Amino acid sequence: MEQAWNSKLQYILAQVGFSVGLGNVWRFPYLCQKNGGGAYLVPYFILLILIGVPLFFLELAVGQKIRRGSIGVWNYVCPHLGGIGVSSLMVCGFVGLYYNVIIGWSIFYFFQSFQYPLPWAECPIRRNGSLPECEKSSATTYFWYRQTLNTTSTIADSGGLNVKMTLSLLVAWIIVCLAVIRGIASSGKVMYFSSLFPYVVLFCFLVRGLLLKGAVDGIAHMFTPKLEKMLEPQVWREAATQVFFALGLGFGGVIAFSSYNKIDNNCHFDAVLVSFINFFTSILATLVVFAVLGFKANLMNEKCKILGYLNANVLSHDLIPPHVNFSQLSTVDYAEIYGVIKAVKEGSFSELGLDPCVLEDELNKSVQGTGLAFIAFTEAMTHFPASPFWSVMFFFMLINLGLGSMIGTMTGITTPVLDTYKAEYKVIAIKAMDCINKDFLIQGSNSRSGNYFVTMFDDYSAGLPLTIVVILENVSVAWIYGTKRFMQDLEDMLGFRPHAFYFYMWKYVSPCCLIVLIAATVIEMAISPPGYNAWVEELVSQPVGKQCKVSYKHFILTLIDILCISLVTEFAVSARSIYFSLYFPS
Repeated sequence: MEQAWNSKLQYILAQVGFSVGLGNVWRFPYLCQKNGGGAYLVPYFILLILIGVPLFFLELAVGQKIRRGSIGVWNYVCPHLGGIGVSSLMVCGFVGLYYNVIIGWSIFYFFQSFQYPLPWAECPIRRNGSLPECEKSSATTYFWYRQTLNTTSTIADSGGLNVKMTLSLLVAWIIVCLAVIRGIASSGKVMYFSSLFPYVVLFCFLVRGLLLKGAVDGIAHMFTPKLEKMLEPQVWREAATQVFFALGLGFGGVIAFSSYNKIDNNCHFDAVLVSFINFFTSILATLVVFAVLGFKANLMNEKCKILGYLNANVLSHDLIPPHVNFSQLSTVDYAEIYGVIKAVKEGSFSELGLDPCVLEDELNKSVQGTGLAFIAFTEAMTHFPASPFWSVMFFFMLINLGLGSMIGTMTGITTPVLDTYKAEYKVIAIKAMDCINKDFLIQGSNSRSGNYFVTMFDDYSAGLPLTIVVILENVSVAWIYGTKRFMQDLEDMLGFRPHAFYFYMWKYVSPCCLIVLIAATVIEMAISPPGYNAWVEELVSQPVGKQCKVSYKHFILTLIDILCISLVTEFAVSARSIYFSLYFPS
């Protein structure tokens, strides 16, 4: 018997769980801050309407009508288009390889949070004092790079197996595998918790964050619009890419989930609802992130050296404006003091080693990806009352966000395969083997250099391939199957004809936007040499820190080339399919 959702709510939560992932929490706030604050929301919202909602609606509709996975859907549209589904499955495979590693890291931090004080609150103490490597960076940075990852200085030096991360990844794969084997009837029930719990945590963090000193400074910095940024092409490119990934387009998960719907389900309503829930979640996460980072930025004043220099008579008290209160030193006051000292001590200023401690500079640090979750946020939480409670909540939220997306990604892989193999024992075997294969394939990420491999896969395995997959999907429906024919199918399914807006978006606007996005991405990849941020222990004595940009070694570039060959191959297969569909229709 073909599987189906138990309820409409279960299905919506599954789509929300798949589309709302870690990127909403740690990438959207970074892009917002980088690209003009509040001004970034304008291009993002415009592109959500022009690209996001129409293409999300398209994937939902084809999955619901044809009721197959990504390969079966495109074979149905035209027998020559199955390569699009294969391409989608390949991308899911690459993403699934590294995404669960991040869940494994979150599981490790989750279990480490059940202690007071938190293990990353202070530098480890040895007989002769604290470790120099920790003192020169920070306790949270040291715990992440040295005690969690025990990372090497280069990707070429594997450093052996990291046992703690191997066990954490194994736990993550067992959870995902059990959810996928049980099918959507079981994983759908999991979504009730995994999709709703992150919102509870985000609201709790928002309320707690707004009560912290400096939270308003962080939020004000976030939403102060830099309107000139809207004129930069890079801002629009990154907004389009984020819209693209936020909705999970091209993975096949959206199509797979939708294929279990009733044929008359209102997928247009679903597309609009899930898209705007996703947008709302990104805004909520941004408020939380910058409320907490604003609090962290205000703590920086306690670490600055001015008060110590005053007490040691290195600086004169005459340099301090009379209205300044050191017991409640604001970032504005500190910036004023810093400017006065720099002007008066022009000749010897550099010898003082003062931190500028400018709020904007502090908020620009470590606000993306693992740097946000495992360094900046963990440092801020050490200053919270009842810090273990907040740490447990935060990392449990990350686990749930990751699992929702991971289950959708795995469903995008298994559903098209199961369209071919229907026997129950084969179903279980295929799902289990897929999990086991990925667990073995990604063991490289469990070496001490594993963090660099995860970064490499994140940078190169999904971006451009997914964009190509989606434009091929768009062209296949709009120009091969036919937009008018597709609109008629939608009218038969939904009982009403969608607005003509979608006709023009699918046929003209969305393909043009995607072509521009592909061109911009290729240019960006060409002018930016591939590399990664390495944790170099030899830089411990340097005040600038221990992370530096390192180019990939030749064998790593070979691996990237293999990824590119896979991309070119899937593009060639899909392009050939479209050529035959246009000129030799069956």
